[in-house]
Amino acid sequence: MGAQANAAPVIIKRKKVVGGGGHHGGAWKVAYADFVTAMMAFFMLMWLLNATTEQQRKGLADYFTPTIPINRISGGGDGAFGGDSIFSEMTLPQNGTGGTETRTAQEQNARGDTGAETTVVARETDELRAIEEALVGRGGETQVMENLMRHIVTRITDEGLVIELFELEQVPLFEEGTDTPTQLLKDLVTVISSTAKAVSNDIAVGGHVAASPIVIAQSPAWEMSERRATRIRLMLGESEISAKRVMRVTGHADREPVLSNTMAKRNNRVEIILLRDTSRD
Repeated sequence: MGAQANAAPVIIKRKKVVGGGGHHGGAWKVAYADFVTAMMAFFMLMWLLNATTEQQRKGLADYFTPTIPINRISGGGDGAFGGDSIFSEMTLPQNGTGGTETRTAQEQNARGDTGAETTVVARETDELRAIEEALVGRGGETQVMENLMRHIVTRITDEGLVIELFELEQVPLFEEGTDTPTQLLKDLVTVISSTAKAVSNDIAVGGHVAASPIVIAQSPAWEMSERRATRIRLMLGESEISAKRVMRVTGHADREPVLSNTMAKRNNRVEIILLRDTSRD
């Protein structure tokens, strides 16, 4: 009995053998979820491209465009501002890329510009942007207005607010080969006129035409673009826009296409520009 009491206990280990490759986890579920998400994003993109106007697509593109400032002046510092702080009053004037109201840029000082003039330009730009937003905002009023806004794109430049009216395939602004406006163009000019009457800016009009597939010794493009621009000037007058506000009427022929395909209908367009105040120059 004593020998049995002192004997070491017997330990039995049972090893479980698992057949096959074992459990693979849920990695495939994550991959599948990513795939479904990507497909949803793709179909949403396709829907947006089909359901929005060109102006709305431009707004979406601007929203997602990175706005991180990049230093345009080569230097030895790191970072977006070449080692300077964005909160420094002298950062922009020193780099020659702009200025503030209290410290004007060197380029402005060389011309004798003042901070007050910079403020006037900024205020004028804000006013033009307000006009642009008022015009673009009319796109959601009715389905008819939505269809009209498909033919309008706007942009603010150093010259002023450019309102571009353009053709689409099978939807012309003028009768083929003439300066006779279609009902679409008449409606568009009415919309533009109602917006232009709310302000007193001077106006410039430019006509553009698509290139002809046939090379002609005496191309009618110059004459046609000028005639169409003149027609817009007359239509603005019929919409109670004072003739004294029209400062310039220009025909650009087919020299400034917006598409690489110079014969595309999209190149048939007219530009109505609400000019900035030039009295300060």
